[in-house]
Amino acid sequence: MIHQRQCPIETLIHVLGGKWKPLILWHLMDSNKRFNDLEKLIPEVSQKMLSQHLRNLEREGIVDRTVHPTVPPKVEYSLSEYGKTLIPVAEVMCAWGENHNKRNIEDSAS
Repeated sequence: MIHQRQCPIETLIHVLGGKWKPLILWHLMDSNKRFNDLEKLIPEVSQKMLSQHLRNLEREGIVDRTVHPTVPPKVEYSLSEYGKTLIPVAEVMCAWGENHNKRNIEDSAS
């Protein structure tokens, strides 16, 4: 349970923490994805962990799960409207990661 006085960073870590959630969100930023698409894009994640994280993100209102009535059923995941508010955050994190990688490359070259 989250209390009103909880630190906002703690809230962010609670909702988006872990190794896989940020990657899942990153891959959903450009288009809807099926479960198998996400498995291929993040090959290191187990099916169990991917499923668990998608359920958690859906419960938080960040990811939408759409079941298309076909045989076999087609399930797609996408960022919800609320989840799209994380795009600028993810873009800043990506830019920081790129700068950090460049810094490490420059440091190792010296």
